[in-house]
Amino acid sequence: MARTDVRFAAHRASAVLAGLLLMSLAGCGGGPGGNGDPGARPLPLGATCQSLKTDLDRMVGRGVQNAVEAQASGRKQSAQQKADAERYNTMLNQYLGARCHV
Repeated sequence: MARTDVRFAAHRASAVLAGLLLMSLAGCGGGPGGNGDPGARPLPLGATCQSLKTDLDRMVGRGVQNAVEAQASGRKQSAQQKADAERYNTMLNQYLGARCHV
């Protein structure tokens, strides 16, 4: 390969990398603080990260994750299974939204 071909290939590779970097940075704009992160959501009145974690662990121990998976895949469930799955999902969204996992 000629010397100019090597330089052209190196220049092209660096231009592609620069373009990818700019595209990735473009996705980070907006929102509070300019990083697109909405911030932690407040927990419901009376709830704490620890109380949510304890309740989620109890539900997992009772096998509620099977109901959650059944609901997600569209399988038929009893009314109690459906209610348990919805409660689990709500509590998990609260836990993650409040950034208790961080």
